[in-house]
Amino acid sequence: MAEVTLDDLGIRAGLEIHQQLATNKKLFCDCKPVETEEYSIRFQRKLRSAKSELGEYDPAALFERSKSKSIVYYGNPESSCLVEQDEEPPHELDKDAKKIALVIASALNSEIFSEIYPMRKTVVDGSNTAGFQRTMLISQGGSFETEENKIGIQSICLEEDAAKNLGDKDSVRRFGLERLGIPLVEIATEPFEVGPKNIKKVALALGRILRSTKKVRRGLGSIRQDVNVSIREGGVVIEVKGVQQLDQLEKVVEYEAIRQHGLLRISKELQTRDKWTHDENEDRKDITELFSGCNSKIIQNAIKKKQRIVGISFKNLAGLFGFSPYKGVRLGKEIAELVRFFGIAGVFHSDELPNYGVKQTDIESLRDHMKIKETDGFLILACPEEKTKIVIDQIILRIEHIRDHGIPNDTRLATQEGQTKFLRPRPGAARMYPETDIPPVTISEDELEESRENVPRSWDESIKELQTKFGLNLQLAEQIFDSKYASLFEKILERTKVNPTFVASVFCSTITNLERSGLDSELLTSEQIVKAFEFLEKGKIANESIEIIFESIMSGKSGSIEEAMKASSMETVDESELEKIVQVLVDKNEQLIKNQKERAIGPLMGIVMKELRGKAPGKTVNSLLMKSIQKKIIVMREVGFEPTNS
Repeated sequence: MAEVTLDDLGIRAGLEIHQQLATNKKLFCDCKPVETEEYSIRFQRKLRSAKSELGEYDPAALFERSKSKSIVYYGNPESSCLVEQDEEPPHELDKDAKKIALVIASALNSEIFSEIYPMRKTVVDGSNTAGFQRTMLISQGGSFETEENKIGIQSICLEEDAAKNLGDKDSVRRFGLERLGIPLVEIATEPFEVGPKNIKKVALALGRILRSTKKVRRGLGSIRQDVNVSIREGGVVIEVKGVQQLDQLEKVVEYEAIRQHGLLRISKELQTRDKWTHDENEDRKDITELFSGCNSKIIQNAIKKKQRIVGISFKNLAGLFGFSPYKGVRLGKEIAELVRFFGIAGVFHSDELPNYGVKQTDIESLRDHMKIKETDGFLILACPEEKTKIVIDQIILRIEHIRDHGIPNDTRLATQEGQTKFLRPRPGAARMYPETDIPPVTISEDELEESRENVPRSWDESIKELQTKFGLNLQLAEQIFDSKYASLFEKILERTKVNPTFVASVFCSTITNLERSGLDSELLTSEQIVKAFEFLEKGKIANESIEIIFESIMSGKSGSIEEAMKASSMETVDESELEKIVQVLVDKNEQLIKNQKERAIGPLMGIVMKELRGKAPGKTVNSLLMKSIQKKIIVMREVGFEPTNS
C-alpha cells in the first residue's frame, strides 16, 4: 500500500460472533434443527417495512424494500412448522438454549440480567418470514484474554438464526426454513485497536471458549464472524457480515481499512473539483435508441429485454470514476456494487471506455447528444424502466456523500477473496421494538448458580485432557479440538478401539487434504464416518482403505460406505492370499533385492500397497514383505549370488 502502512491507519475492530447452540429443538418450537435438501412445503411472500413505535422507518429496511423482491420459502415438516411460516405464535423459550447461553455468559464473566425481554429486530431481506428476528439481551460486560490482549465484552444475546439463502433469480429470492429459528448466541466485543494478523487470534480465542462448553454446533454455517472496522482518522464504523473462516477475517479487515482510507482520498479529490449539482432534466437522458447499434453484449441484451439505456453526466468529474488510490479501491467500483444491489449488472463509467463493446464512436455520439465536455464524467446504465429513477437517485446520493462526508455508513458483505462489497445501509435504532407474543423471561438465583458451576475448563485444560485421555501429541490435540469433528472424534473412540492418533489424523489431515483437492466434505455424513471406523475395527477394511472410501464419497462417486467399498473392490484379503501376492512381487524383483538387500522393502512396499488398494493393513504387508525379502536373500546366497550394496 502506497504512502501509509496498516500500522499508520490505526485499525480499530470489534467482533460479533454468531454461534449456533447444540440443542435438540429450535428456540421457539419443537422442530428439529436438521439440514435438508428435500422440500415439500413452498409459499411466497413480499415483505414490507413498517414504522417503529416512535413512528420511524429503519434505513436498512427501507433500502431492502427498494429492491422490490418477492420471497419464496421452502420447508420440510421435519425441520419447520407453522411457527417458521409465521402462521402460529412462538412457543415457550427452549430451556436448553437458555441454560447454554447462561453458561457462555458466565464463562466470559458477563453480568447476567435477572429479567430478559424478548425483542423484535426488523429484517426485511427475506431471511425471516415474519420480517423480524427474535432476540433477547442476556448480559453485558465481561472479558476474555488472548496471548497479547484482554478483550472486553459489550453484550451477549440469545436469538434465532435466519433462514438458509438458496439464491436469487431475477426479482425472486429463495430461502430454506431448516435453519430458521435455530438458537444461537451473538457475542459482541468492545472495539479494540489491533493489526489484521492479531484479529485472527482474538476470534480463535473466543471460539475456543465457546467450543470448550461442548454445547455448540460445529461445521459450515454453524458459526459466523461479523466484524466492525474503522480507522483512526476520518473513519466510520463499517459492519462486515458473513466471515466464515479465520483466514478470511484477516484479509477482510486489511482490505476494509485500505478501502476506507482510499475513499477519504477520493473524497478529497472530489472536493477539488467545482461543486456540482445534479439536474434531473439535463444530466440524465434516455439513450436507448442512440445505442441501439452499440456492439456491447450487455447493452444489446438489455434492449432485447425491453430495458432502458440511460446516460448520466457529471460535470468536471473526468478521471475520478477510475481514480484508484489503492488497488481495488475506486469510485467506479463503489457505484458498480451499489447498482448490483438492485440486481443490475449493466453500468459503465467514462474512465473505462471505450471497452466492453462500447466504441469511441458511441462515446462521441453520447457526448454530442448530452453536451458532455472532455472535463466531464459520465455513466451508462442498462436498467429496467421501473427501477431507473431509484437507482440513479441512489448513485447521486452516494457520490454526494463520498464528496461531502467521506465514507458511507454501510453494512457490507465479506467475499471469498477477502474483500467486502456493499450489502445495505447500516440499521438505526428504529430497527428494534418489543416482542408482544412472548412474556419477559426471568433468571433465578438457582439458574445463575448452575451456570457458574458449569463453566467449562479453559482451553489449555481441555487440550491437556485430550492429550492424557487419548495419548495425542500437543499439535494433534489442538487440531482436533479446533476442528468441527471434535465431538465425533470422542464418539468414535467411545464405540471402537481404533487407535486415537489414527482417528485424529484422518480428521485433521486426510479429510482436510481431500477438501483442498476440491472434494466436498459435506457429502460425508457423521453416520458414514462412524461406520467406516466400525468396519476398520471388525477387519472389514484396512487403515489405508479409509482415504479411498472417503475420497469416493466426497467426490460424489459413491453415496455410502458399502458403495465405495464395492466400487473400489475393497474386500480384505486373508493372510495366505496376501503371502502369495507378496511372494510373486519379490520373485519379479530379484535384481532390486540383489542390489539393495533389506532396503528394497521401501520401493516394494509402495508397489504392493498400490496394487492392494487398501485391501490389507500396511503393518501386515510390511511384516510379510520383510520376511519374504530375507528368505529371497538366503536363497540367492545358497545358489552363489551374493547381494551387493551398490
